[in-house]
Amino acid sequence: MAGAGATKAVTGPNTDFAGLLSKGLESVQASQSKASDLAVQVANGTLQDPAQYTMASTEAALGLQLTMAIRNKALEAFQEIMRMQA
Repeated sequence: MAGAGATKAVTGPNTDFAGLLSKGLESVQASQSKASDLAVQVANGTLQDPAQYTMASTEAALGLQLTMAIRNKALEAFQEIMRMQA
């Protein structure tokens, strides 16, 4: 048996979802930062292949669209739950 001072790590579906959501948001932020850096390189003329910027920009835009869609669905679900409780 563990001592009285020992704490149990919190696990479960909520922490897993929160972790996945956090990782997803970090990934979207990283892709937007990469696209921004490549845009600066294109403007400076230092980027050898402008297609890299195009791909990074598209990836960042798609990530943002997915993030907004998830946010909208979560908000709709919350509003539906609130209507059910009334």
